[in-house]
Amino acid sequence: MTLCLAIHPETPQPRYLAQASALVRDSGVIVIPTDSCYALCCQVGDKEAMDRIRMIRQVDERHHMTLMCRDLSEIALYARVDNAQYRFLKAATPGSYTFILEGTKELPRRVLHPKRKTIGLRVPDHRVVQALLTELDGPLLTTTLQLPGDPAPLTEGWEIKDRLEGQVDLILDGGHCGDEPTTVLNLTEAIPEVVRVGRGSLAALGLEA
Repeated sequence: MTLCLAIHPETPQPRYLAQASALVRDSGVIVIPTDSCYALCCQVGDKEAMDRIRMIRQVDERHHMTLMCRDLSEIALYARVDNAQYRFLKAATPGSYTFILEGTKELPRRVLHPKRKTIGLRVPDHRVVQALLTELDGPLLTTTLQLPGDPAPLTEGWEIKDRLEGQVDLILDGGHCGDEPTTVLNLTEAIPEVVRVGRGSLAALGLEA
């Protein structure tokens, strides 16, 4: 059975955050609202939960999952960031951007791209997510909640529950939060590469698609 909790998007209820963090720590898969769209998430390195998410999305280990972090200092713990990359990240966080970076040894190998040893990282600008990350005292492994064959991510809590009943453990329903995923930027080369144009503005970063 999938539990669905109506969480306040501005002042999230502490008891709901505690329930969500307890499920994550217990190998659970949950759905959360973000500043771009809803996301599937689990504890970093939890193989069983990761496999469940990949089954829901029908993707393999080559699909970049995203490490959702509280701030830049946490990103620097899990990814190799040079001075130029750091300045770029500082200008773009928090916000609706995902950055492909080389992972550090702090991350389990199974969460990295098998050939490139990279991972997506981001700092969301959403109070529910930030409160949950604080409650967990660590990052979440996430991916956009877009089901196979769907043209866009799911946007409503009731629809998510109908489609994923029994496949996820908890849905934090924060209301409609949009259907446009993050802008994805590959920072592993000297010049940032735009992998996907999404909600995050390229113009704000001095980039073009």
